[in-house]
Amino acid sequence: MKMFSSLFQNLKHGLSRSPRSAIATVALGLLVSIGQAQAASLPKLTVAADPSVKPFAYMDQKSRQMEGFDMDLVRALAPMAGYQVQVLPLDFAGIIPALQSGNIQASASSITITDARKKVIDFSSPYFDAGLQILVKDRQGEITSINDLKGKTVAVVTGSTGYIFTQETLGSGVKLVPYSTYAACFLALTVGDTDAVVGDQPVLANYAANAGKGKAKVVGPLYRGEQYGIAFAKGSPWVEPTNKALQTLKDNGTYAQIYQKWFGALPPQTQAVQQ
Repeated sequence: MKMFSSLFQNLKHGLSRSPRSAIATVALGLLVSIGQAQAASLPKLTVAADPSVKPFAYMDQKSRQMEGFDMDLVRALAPMAGYQVQVLPLDFAGIIPALQSGNIQASASSITITDARKKVIDFSSPYFDAGLQILVKDRQGEITSINDLKGKTVAVVTGSTGYIFTQETLGSGVKLVPYSTYAACFLALTVGDTDAVVGDQPVLANYAANAGKGKAKVVGPLYRGEQYGIAFAKGSPWVEPTNKALQTLKDNGTYAQIYQKWFGALPPQTQAVQQ
């Protein structure tokens, strides 16, 4: 009863601002809440997420719960796939080692699918299209592309595709400084320890538009088209059920609702179908 009361209050508050968005958000919340209730008797998987990759995953300071696009997605699909989720905040650099050691069973944390990673862990089907971009200070005009980073100090997340791409592209011509989280990268840029950050475009764009507004901006083209997948330990029996559940969410419109909640628009493929 408490759950439905809370949802009603959220709907009442949201209708005064955006009726359509409010209804979609509450409907999504109801679906997730019902799914969580049904999942209570299912096996529990520890799912790691880096709390610095907003809007995909972050720690909400009021609820003290992990929230974000990835969090909503994995919580919605888990009951359909036959498991329940226990989210564990974990720095990105520690996720793959934790999967390999068996300390966690999965991770939903905007992890790019790569051939190198597929040798040591398994992935679900892709659930998000992304790429790499560059973040610099707001008033900086010298850096506009990857080649402009030659001779510069660049912050990257340890083990990330941003790290690998910058290293492969510029080699010894750039000073790479690895950090365990995006939050640490952003702080390094703010205080002047680095000249730029190279990383996932959606994460950099979200920072520039919110916490970093007026302090940082995204520049240059989108590098290396990438796709995110939910990561599992090698040989996990949960990959195929997760793929089926993910496809169900796409077919029944739940994926589009989650996407619109966090990005303010329908997924590109959904927009194309509607046009």
